Formats: sequence, C-alpha cells, structure tokens
Amino acid sequence: MPSLRDYRDRIKSVKSTKKITSAMKMVAASKLRKAQEQAEAAQPYAEAMADMLARVSKNVVISEASSKLLAGTGSDQKHLLVVVTADRGLCGGFNGNLVKHAKQQADSLIRDGKEVSIVCVGRKGRDLLRRTHSNALLQSFVGILGSSRVEFAEVNKVTEFILERFEAGEFDVVTLVYNDFQSVLVQKPSAQQLIPFSLPEDVDGDDKDEKADEEEQVGAVSPYSFEPEEERILNALLPRNIGVQIFRALLDSAAGEQAARMTAMDNATRNAGDMINDLTLQYNRARQAYITKELIEIISGAEAI
Repeated sequence: MPSLRDYRDRIKSVKSTKKITSAMKMVAASKLRKAQEQAEAAQPYAEAMADMLARVSKNVVISEASSKLLAGTGSDQKHLLVVVTADRGLCGGFNGNLVKHAKQQADSLIRDGKEVSIVCVGRKGRDLLRRTHSNALLQSFVGILGSSRVEFAEVNKVTEFILERFEAGEFDVVTLVYNDFQSVLVQKPSAQQLIPFSLPEDVDGDDKDEKADEEEQVGAVSPYSFEPEEERILNALLPRNIGVQIFRALLDSAAGEQAARMTAMDNATRNAGDMINDLTLQYNRARQAYITKELIEIISGAEAI
C-alpha cells in the first residue's frame, strides 16, 4: 500500500501536469483563432481557382500538345503522395489518423502494382511513415507549419520540388493527403488529386441530367472568347493552382492541428482533475486509516499499563 508521502507526491505531480495542459489549451485556442481566420480567408480563392480551371479546361480539346499537368503523361504507373501533417504532437489522433489514411492509400496502390513515392510536409508524418515506408520516402519538409503563420513563399518550395520532379518524369500522378478542417471538433483526412488536373465528377442518372441543365444555365462551359487562347491560360495557371491547393491544405492542417490540440488538452485537463479527486480521496482514506491505527495502538498501550 502506498504511503501518505507517495500520495502527496502523486497529487503534486498531477497538479503540475494539469497546469501545463491548461496552459497549452489556452495557447492552442489563441493560435486556433488566427489559423482559422487565415484558412477561411484562403478557401474562397482556392475554390475559385479550381472552378475557373475546370471551366476553361472544358473548352480545351486535350491532345498530345496539351500540358501534362492537364492531360497527364499517358500512364498512371508512378504515384506521388504528398502527406501533410504537423511538426509537433500532443494533438490527439490528428497525425495518427492522417498517417493511417496515407498508409492505406499507399498500400492500395502497391497492391495494384503501382510505384509509390511519398513527400512529407511535417515532422510527425515523416517520423511515422519512415517506420513502414522508408523506401518510398522521397523528401520531407519540416518547419513550415511550426511558425505562427504559414507563408506562401515557404509552401512554394514544396510546389517547385514537385513540379521539377514531375517534369523529370519521376511520377505520373500526384495526390495530396491532408486533414480537411471542417470544424473545431472535426478534421477529416482527405485526398485530392493535383496532377493531372481532374474535373469535378459527374453524377449518375437523373441527377446528372439535372446538373447538366443547371450548368448550362449558369454557364459552366464558358461562352466567352479567351485572349490569349485557353491552352496558354492553362499553361500559366495549372502550376499556380498546384501551389494554391497545397497552400490551402497546409492552412487547413495548421488550423486543424490547433483545434485538435485544444480539444486534446481540454480532455487531459479534465482527466487530471478527476485523477486529483480520486487520489485525494485515497489519500484521505489512507490518512484516516493511519490515524485509526495510531489511536488503537495508544489505547492498547494504555490498557496494558
């Protein structure tokens, strides 16, 4: 049975941990507000960029002269997964769930006979994937999400690396795997194909006809004449779109990391409080038993005299 001193030391230790987790929760809440504002500000631009490219590309007849970023290389044998995680832990299952999703994607492609390479953005993803997919790990970028604000210039280094390797013919398909920030409580692992650029999927059946009619009304296939021609516009915008989509994914990941950390530290703080209550109860019981034992010894000694 632990002594009274052991209980006091344990209670003191848990109280110190509670102070730390409470402070981390407040820091994460402060950072979350800034990260969420930045992510929400970038999302309309990224969506508008993808929508505009979809409209322009629908007017283009894909041929051998078309950009490989749009038409592809003609093969899907070599795949690159760009996995975006955090640089730090203590944020619940934020990193673990995403890495699990990335492993499932990689293993599925390998079973289909594809060649898989991985680029990690974030230290946690690199460390976890190195244990199981070290042969596929091509490059890692750390420190981008560790700063107080995600800068496009830093993210552009990832984009330039991907485009250089793609132009060198090292892979045919590029997929971005990241945590989609949906709310403070929900960060959903998602995958988005970047290369070749994929048009929005059509729906089936009656919904497809309804969507086609709606697109004709709103002008999904643009009736405008372009200057310069669509091919030149796409050649200029497709590389920029890759950078924008990666930037948006990193902003979502930064906001999701702080939201997950705030939630995890809140749970840890409450659990520490419950543990302190339980330890205090055990301490009081042990103390009462010790006092009772002392009284019995005193009474027994007095009666013996």
